[in-house]
Amino acid sequence: MDESKKLKKKIIYQGKIKALTGLHIGGTNSAMGIGGPDSLVVRNPLTKEPYIPGSSIKGKMRGLLEIMDGTIGDKKMGQVYNGPSENPEARSVKLHGTAKKDHQRPSRLQVRDAPMILTEESEKVFQDTDLLYTETKTEVVIDRITSAAMPRTLERVPAGVEFELNMVLNVFDKDDEDELKSALDLSIKLLEDDYLGGSGSRGYGQVEIVIGKIEERTVDSYVEMASKLIVDHEENI
Repeated sequence: MDESKKLKKKIIYQGKIKALTGLHIGGTNSAMGIGGPDSLVVRNPLTKEPYIPGSSIKGKMRGLLEIMDGTIGDKKMGQVYNGPSENPEARSVKLHGTAKKDHQRPSRLQVRDAPMILTEESEKVFQDTDLLYTETKTEVVIDRITSAAMPRTLERVPAGVEFELNMVLNVFDKDDEDELKSALDLSIKLLEDDYLGGSGSRGYGQVEIVIGKIEERTVDSYVEMASKLIVDHEENI
């Protein structure tokens, strides 16, 4: 079991993710019309704006950190044994946690869903796209034996679009804070030189990550904020 019991502080990271090439993170095809793309992107069901799920960002950062450290686990994921590490000494486990029965450790990192940021620049980009906030890209697979062409069309967010990044790093009393922050910083840089979403080997998903603000909030600061909230509430009654 994880020996760290008491929360020490929260470190809040705010920034942006900019798509440098087309970005495809698959969503449901339940509303796909005849003649539409074969694979759609995930969208906010209310605004119809594409977003990046926090699980996609977090999972990719964990995977890249494990590849760098050589700590990919042997837990079965689908049909293959290459799941997340469960080694309590691995940096990925210290940052992202594990559900292993004899050494459970809550994730220290929370990654929010990243909504799209509408700017004047992106509005100009969307004027030339064939779908709402997105573009379609047709690719052709060639049969090695018959040379027959098999076209497929994917929906993707065009290059230049930005998303809002919000992450929270929880630090407990017995954690090595510097190690956690270093692992997170390293994961971000690894992701920039890899890809996010699908079809990365075909040019999709190159991103730039800019952290604009880092704010630390100790347990004492939360107590102070809570006290002020109560006072403000009583004054407004």
